Amino acid sequence: MDPLVIGGLTVTIPIIQGGMGVGVSLSGLASAVANEGGIGVISSAGMGLLYQVESSNYAEASIIGLKKEIAKARKNTSGVIGVNVMVAMTNFSDMVRTAIEEKVDIIFSGAGLPLDLPSYLTEGSVTKLIPIVSSARAAKLICNKWKASYSYLPDAIVVEGPKAGGHLGFKEEQIFDENYSLEVLVKEVRDSMDLIEKEHNVKIPIIAAGGIYTGEDINHILSNGADGVQMGTRFVTSIECDASDEFKQTYINAEEKDIEIIKSPVGMPGRAILNSFMEKVKQGLKQPKSCPFHCIKTCNIDNSPYCIIIALFNAFKGNMNFGYAFAGSNAYKATKIQTIKEIFADIKREFNESCKKFFG
Repeated sequence: MDPLVIGGLTVTIPIIQGGMGVGVSLSGLASAVANEGGIGVISSAGMGLLYQVESSNYAEASIIGLKKEIAKARKNTSGVIGVNVMVAMTNFSDMVRTAIEEKVDIIFSGAGLPLDLPSYLTEGSVTKLIPIVSSARAAKLICNKWKASYSYLPDAIVVEGPKAGGHLGFKEEQIFDENYSLEVLVKEVRDSMDLIEKEHNVKIPIIAAGGIYTGEDINHILSNGADGVQMGTRFVTSIECDASDEFKQTYINAEEKDIEIIKSPVGMPGRAILNSFMEKVKQGLKQPKSCPFHCIKTCNIDNSPYCIIIALFNAFKGNMNFGYAFAGSNAYKATKIQTIKEIFADIKREFNESCKKFFG
């Protein structure tokens, strides 16, 4: 695997750890991945709930929490640390400003089009900006908007396919359509970025995400035009992952049939591991009485079968009777809990074996 260069940053292993909320990827997981030469990513989703002891005000607690997680990650690694901030979050601006003020290396932003993301940069900012998209059209739209309004182009682009865990930027009928496979999307985005790179004399790395689990998967997608990969699911079953042991065990216990596409309260399809909580939702037995945080712009309490932030927080804490685990399509492949160092060693071995098989 060749190093990944993003702006002035160089990472020795072209692997980005996906930002997973609520609480699944915090400073513990992010710093461990960064120490292995990848890019560790802190999820800012639900930070105000994770740090509610700091303030009863969700927005204020979110800022405090993100600052503390970045500081903890910096204490434990000298590697590259990013923050994932979803456009759909009501405190999107707070989280972006905080990440930039704390001089985090990279902001990753999806779950909507981050069309104004460069507007938050200040004089002397060092933070790189990477949008997460699910189509070449979205990538081109962001590039054109950023260039015209801010004289800025993305430092890289994450292309997330329909096999990812969590919320998906696809219609339900597109999720299993081969015309929307990650390989197709990467090629389309690569072709679109080639034109922009030539026009502006820049390099915009393409990072593939969604369903990448093994070193062989990495070899395959790099051979199809990607410069790097983003992986989330593979790192959940690690000792350093910030989620509860019960959360991790749902991955190990899952069979392929247990991983389903669900309807999320935020209005997007998502991929999660079926459990008793989700079965009750299917039966119409869950209904929130109030919206305690108004954390997502598109979430309507009147139509929601449950409060998603509380369900994800419960899962993070290990209370799976009142929550569930988001997961990528390959989560069922997990068989044991390992250290991040061991996982990276396995990925490298799988990659090298794949290369030998491919080249003979």
